[in-house]
Amino acid sequence: MFRTSITIEWGDCDEAGIVFYPNYFYWFDCTFQRLIRHRGLSQRDIRQRFGAVTPIVQANAEFVAPARYDDVIDIDVSIARVNERRFRIDYAMSRTGKPVGQGYEIRSWALIDANGGIRGASIDDEFFALLCGAS
Repeated sequence: MFRTSITIEWGDCDEAGIVFYPNYFYWFDCTFQRLIRHRGLSQRDIRQRFGAVTPIVQANAEFVAPARYDDVIDIDVSIARVNERRFRIDYAMSRTGKPVGQGYEIRSWALIDANGGIRGASIDDEFFALLCGAS
């Protein structure tokens, strides 16, 4: 499990004073980037070390309570393999221990070819072990 926190800024909110919903998807991606950095990787490392990228192929979110300016949202992350080419990152959001919402991204493992194009491939076992926190 991995946890990070986001402090909601004034510009994150809409006219009603609550978080504008697309920001949650941005925070999901930011959380994923924090997770891989915590595991000793970055997007550059994934490209250089594995010759791959991890594009989002599906994303979803459900909101159960509003979040507002100055709130601190904790985001807990769990990871699961969907199939040999895709993995899922689940995000559980809370404020002071109370649920705010949840969501997920499904990411594909894609190798970069010599021309800069990408093609789906089986997830590299070493990458997935690192992602999940195994040494």
